[in-house]
Amino acid sequence: MDILLIGGLWLDGSAWDHVVPALAALGHRPVPLTLPGQGDGDASATLDDQVAAVLAAVDAAPGEVLVVGHSAACTLAWLAADARPDRVAGAVLVGGFPAGDGKPYADFFEVRDGVMPFPGWEPFDGPDSVDLDDDAKRAFAAAAIPVPAGVATGVVRLTDERRFAVPVLVVCPEYTADQAKGWIEGGDVPELAGVEHLDYADLDSGHWPMLTRPVELARVIAGAARG
Repeated sequence: MDILLIGGLWLDGSAWDHVVPALAALGHRPVPLTLPGQGDGDASATLDDQVAAVLAAVDAAPGEVLVVGHSAACTLAWLAADARPDRVAGAVLVGGFPAGDGKPYADFFEVRDGVMPFPGWEPFDGPDSVDLDDDAKRAFAAAAIPVPAGVATGVVRLTDERRFAVPVLVVCPEYTADQAKGWIEGGDVPELAGVEHLDYADLDSGHWPMLTRPVELARVIAGAARG
């Protein structure tokens, strides 16, 4: 199965470099995406541009696809399920939850000069970064790609309720499956409360398991691909 891999804020397709061979070894065709504005130098890119890039990758696949979104890009994976419910066989949401219709995509940090730069490690102290040493943190910060304002502040638009029939796997790295289930059942994630086939997987890592636990993450993703 083709598996689309969409990194979160400040990342390009290279974030999946160690997940790709692990998925290929398990018999899948991983397709890491570099999104407009997050790897091509286009600071004018918008959320619509990123959605269009994801849908183009879905449409280019020879059959059904599994869409994997990390962090903020969980919303992009969910937008793909909304726009292509007949082509998306499942969505894997790693370390994040989809924003609802009418909500901003990722308006989390200060926008300066038209972009939202990586804010440093202070907001991610604790479980998010527990498995990153100082060298890894320095390398991440040096490579972080500022997110265009048109992406970060873009408004999410969901239109097709058939998305709720797309199976979803919530991968829980810096929090537990029990915590995620409590948030969803408690109404904090309205989009996932309506999903018909919702599963959870714990993964012992920080917020960026593609960097620190790539083989383990690949196995979890492959499990979702098997249904």
